[in-house]
Amino acid sequence: MGQEPVGELVQRASHQLTELVRGELRLAQAEMKEKGRRYGRGGGLFGGAGVVGFLMLQAAVATAIAGLAVVWPVWAAALTVTAVLGVIAAVLAARGKRQFGRAAPPAPAATIENVKADVAEIKESAHR
Repeated sequence: MGQEPVGELVQRASHQLTELVRGELRLAQAEMKEKGRRYGRGGGLFGGAGVVGFLMLQAAVATAIAGLAVVWPVWAAALTVTAVLGVIAAVLAARGKRQFGRAAPPAPAATIENVKADVAEIKESAHR
C-alpha cells in the first residue's frame, strides 16, 4: 500500500510543527513591530500637540498683554494667532489619539488567534 513508517510520519509532523511555530513567531514579530510604529507615531503627535499647546499658552499671554496695553488691532491679531495654534494643537492631539487607538491592545491579536486555531486543529487531529 506504500504507507510511510511511523518514524518518518513523526519526523515530518515534528518538522511541520516547527515550521508552523516559526511562522507564527515571525507573524507576531511583524505585528508587534507595526504596533510599535503606531505607538511611536501617536507619541510623536501627542508631543507635537504639547509643544503647540505650550505655544498657544504663550500666545494667550501675549494676547492678554497686547489687549490691555494697545488698541484693538494688535490684540485682535494676537487672539487670531492664539486661535490658530489652538486648532493645530487639537488636530495633532486627535490624530495622536487615533494612532494609539489603532495600536491597542499591544498584544499581537492576529497571531494569538492563529495559534489558537492551530492548537485546535492539532487537538482535533490527535483525536482522530
